[in-house]
Amino acid sequence: MPLEVQGLDAGYGYLHVLHGISLTTRPGEIAAVIGANGAGKTTLLRVLSGLLRPAGGRVLFDGENITGWPPERIAARGLAHIPERRHLFASLRVEDNLLLGAYLRLRREPRAAIHEDLERVHTLFPRLRERRRQLAGTLSGGEQQMLAIGRGLMARPKLLMLDEPSLGLAPLLVRELFRVIAELRAQGYTILLVEQNARQALQIADTAYVMETGRIRLQGSGRELLASPVVQAAYLGARSGTR
Repeated sequence: MPLEVQGLDAGYGYLHVLHGISLTTRPGEIAAVIGANGAGKTTLLRVLSGLLRPAGGRVLFDGENITGWPPERIAARGLAHIPERRHLFASLRVEDNLLLGAYLRLRREPRAAIHEDLERVHTLFPRLRERRRQLAGTLSGGEQQMLAIGRGLMARPKLLMLDEPSLGLAPLLVRELFRVIAELRAQGYTILLVEQNARQALQIADTAYVMETGRIRLQGSGRELLASPVVQAAYLGARSGTR
């Protein structure tokens, strides 16, 4: 398994947020985590990427225990975290933001390999090629999300973690975004998707988990959870879903 989380506990000071979280991702598949706002989904990703140290449990990545590793070491190991609200370098050009995604590779790989991946990102997101000399802060919300994902792909990740990628996007852009995420799976990427739009996430997920108050309450295939009366009542009452 690229990622195996075992009994993870974490929080902020005296605030205990995650309680015994266990989940796995399988190679070349999408694992989705859905849940209400405050369920602990973003905290989970922060622990997995090394931004927050866990209080207990283990994180195994490609069979190696990476629990408590610093973020830069985890990123170098092949785990890319696309955070909520993108966190781009607004004053830098689009192309510079993309190249920064490959900064850990620059010393050990030839420039030709970096530019080959840059072309792949441009093929996936043609708008980024058109905007490559534009400042990232001047892009639309949808274009910024494309850039954030593209920057993550420039690291050549073994696991791509997406935190609320559809947040704030218009419905048409949301549909395009999920098409791209499904295409990335078809290209062989392993993806851990935390998403406010439960319906869309479950429609493309191979495996899915429902988080409530820092615990995994339900799990199954995306199709199984779409058909679950509990999930339908709690998260699919409105087509846009809830966070």
